[in-house]
Amino acid sequence: MLDSNAMVLFFPGPRSVTGEDILELHVHGGPAIVKSVLSAIPQCASKSGTIRYAEAGEFTRRAFFNDRLDLTQVEALGDSLTAMTEQQRRLSVRGTVNKLTQRYSAWRELLLSARGELEALIDFSEDQHFDESPTELIENVAQQVVMLQKSLIAHTQNAVRGELLRNGISISLLGAPNAGKSSLLNRIVGREAAIVSHEAGTTRDVVEVSVDIGGYLCRFGDTAGLRRALNLPTATPSEDIGSVEQEGIRRAKARAAESDLVIVVLSFERDHLKLDAEVIETAQALLKEHGNILIVVNKIDQKPVNFSAGDVVQQIQAYVPSIADSAIHLLSCNPVPEHATPLDSQPDGIASFLSGLVTKFQAMTSAVAAAASDGAEADVSIWQESLGATERQRLLLEECSNHLDSFLQVSRHGDKDGLDDGQDVDFVLAAEHLRAAAGCLARITGKGEAGDVEEVLGVVFERFCVGK
Repeated sequence: MLDSNAMVLFFPGPRSVTGEDILELHVHGGPAIVKSVLSAIPQCASKSGTIRYAEAGEFTRRAFFNDRLDLTQVEALGDSLTAMTEQQRRLSVRGTVNKLTQRYSAWRELLLSARGELEALIDFSEDQHFDESPTELIENVAQQVVMLQKSLIAHTQNAVRGELLRNGISISLLGAPNAGKSSLLNRIVGREAAIVSHEAGTTRDVVEVSVDIGGYLCRFGDTAGLRRALNLPTATPSEDIGSVEQEGIRRAKARAAESDLVIVVLSFERDHLKLDAEVIETAQALLKEHGNILIVVNKIDQKPVNFSAGDVVQQIQAYVPSIADSAIHLLSCNPVPEHATPLDSQPDGIASFLSGLVTKFQAMTSAVAAAASDGAEADVSIWQESLGATERQRLLLEECSNHLDSFLQVSRHGDKDGLDDGQDVDFVLAAEHLRAAAGCLARITGKGEAGDVEEVLGVVFERFCVGK
């Protein structure tokens, strides 16, 4: 007797989770009981077979090969197992439903149908009469491809936005020395993650910290302070920049350029707003490059009484005209109180700033829709589901889009004057581009005649734990 209250459940195939016969043993979770049961199982093996431990992801692999899950659902399951935040969990749930697979399959069927029409024209044009001329046929197919292209572009853009949810939003804190970048980071994460000192240049390298804000995984980088050396004979040691600090500044700018969002930290110093030229020029360049910039004005407790919040915003916009009012936040970074949490409501503007961050995250990760689409694409949930597309799916969508571009070039659909009846279209090459595009969509779900999906299965299933 190993466990007097154990339970055995039998799930016959093909309606089990794997499509095969499944036997589940439910025992108490004590280490001794589990160990004794695992030791006894091999002794129950019959002469016709052996009992072994499942390999990593083997049950999911069996479910895939038995058509219980497609490859997009398998990847969504992997995201569910690794989800650390609420937004990551929601993202993974989007992929477990079958809407994305249905959409990919519908696109593939559309391309296969169009390819069939072209190949019928190639094989039987001399023997059969067609209702459409070759020029009309290729033009109609090209119009369908153009509509499909718009949907593919929107899905690809949403996949990129979904990667922000899956991998985390990269955020850089940028500013002059002693502006309060490290203090702000400590207030955000609710602990002393970075060293805070009144001495300028304390942060020399990038300090990386991950934190959950409003369900969004954020990867903050506290960077070295930006400043310029005076390069004067009379410059004091504090005004000179050594090689180590120069490298820190270079890394700070590189980290900011690669970030999804940059928070520029300014501050009040001795009753006036300090606007360092190096910081302002860097902020202007980053704002022009990708636009995701927030400006934080720290040390508002040192702001003159007669200097209103509106005056602060106007002064900043005089140097950075394209920054919106909503992208400027005023706050004060006090020392982290004991047992503080990132979302503690404080009258110092921290809670309002964090709320503004969440609003910014929502804008960065919301789904976009195609510029124009047919009635079937009007379902908003389709675009929401496309946020769950993985990087593998996005790359295949981009490859599919490239093949469709090639088809449009062959059909000369992009010519200013359209198709010319006097010019021949290479229908064989056009059909081949459609075949390749349909193959990309087939490889997304792991099914279909196009391509060998074995090369991607190993990468997908190795993420799963043993027994899953």
